[in-house]
Amino acid sequence: MAFPAWGGPPFTTDDPEPTEYRHSEMYIASEQTNTPDGTLITPLLEYNYGVLPDVQLSITVPYVFSNPAGQAKQRGLGDIVLGVKYRFMQETDSHPMMAFYPVVSLSNGNANKGLGNGGTQILLPVWLQKSWGDWQSYGGAGYWINNAPGANNHWYYGWVLQKNISERVSVGGEIFHEGEQLPADVSSTGFSLGATYNLDQHNRLLFSATSERALTDAGNQRRYSSYLGYGLSW
Repeated sequence: MAFPAWGGPPFTTDDPEPTEYRHSEMYIASEQTNTPDGTLITPLLEYNYGVLPDVQLSITVPYVFSNPAGQAKQRGLGDIVLGVKYRFMQETDSHPMMAFYPVVSLSNGNANKGLGNGGTQILLPVWLQKSWGDWQSYGGAGYWINNAPGANNHWYYGWVLQKNISERVSVGGEIFHEGEQLPADVSSTGFSLGATYNLDQHNRLLFSATSERALTDAGNQRRYSSYLGYGLSW
């Protein structure tokens, strides 16, 4: 089973903007991934805290419902994800915002039951962002170090373009490419469509739908996923 690559809600690709100093963000969400090998449903809790100016600490705690094709259903705690986002360049008229955001995905989930990767993963990315008017564009590249038995280290590239169509609603699209994660695997190029609805200054709803390998001729290896979440900031 292929596990989702954690990114910036509601997309896989992240942005370089950290949570404000001494402020918090929390996301309560669920992600469903459908593959030829079965289905993963992953409710999760993500918490971000602005521990210093331009520095954010993050933790994501997933709970996995695994339904592999032709096998018994499993459920349990998934791999916990920890991260530190450091913005080293502010956005100006002449250059974009930039941040380094290393992420560690622990191997606490039971891989024998399909609840975890089976080894620690580390993502080393650099993210950029530029805004103009109601438009915003962000993305970048990162290198995944995967310590699971038989897994490959690989690159991830992604970019998002989104627009504020009103004071409450923003919509966007994402395109991404990920290298081979397993020796028998193939690279993945796909896209996502997503939206955010701001209930008020502190509360919002987020949604996205993703088709992996949609831009790669991989036949029945295509994967689909969806994300639905609630965000709170204070």
